[in-house]
Amino acid sequence: MTTSNKRYKKVLVIEDNHAILDVITLILQSEAYKVSGLSKGVNMMEHINAFQPDMMILDIMLPDADGRELLEQLRTNEATAHIPVLMISAKYTDKTIQHGAYKPNGFLSKPFDIDELLDRIEGILAGKTY
Repeated sequence: MTTSNKRYKKVLVIEDNHAILDVITLILQSEAYKVSGLSKGVNMMEHINAFQPDMMILDIMLPDADGRELLEQLRTNEATAHIPVLMISAKYTDKTIQHGAYKPNGFLSKPFDIDELLDRIEGILAGKTY
């Protein structure tokens, strides 16, 4: 039996609110995910290359970027186009969000329920879209 099935799923979280980033990190680590966090989008591509995430949680409102522009960077780059993305936002809701040309695999407005967050992550990693 190979150990690849038991490999920890890696999640990259890009969120500028340190309290939210810490909470998401603790929740995911308690569920046996390997987590890496960034508070800005500036070094996102280098970080992705180094960390090789299985999925990303991406805030829309970042101090140096719009998460939707970062999503476009991911989707238009052959090396990262496959990475599933859950977008989060305190400003937008499911009804008011306008994604633009590139759609994330899921969207959650803040504040969100921990169980809902985990359900979305598991679903997205299983290939679902929300």
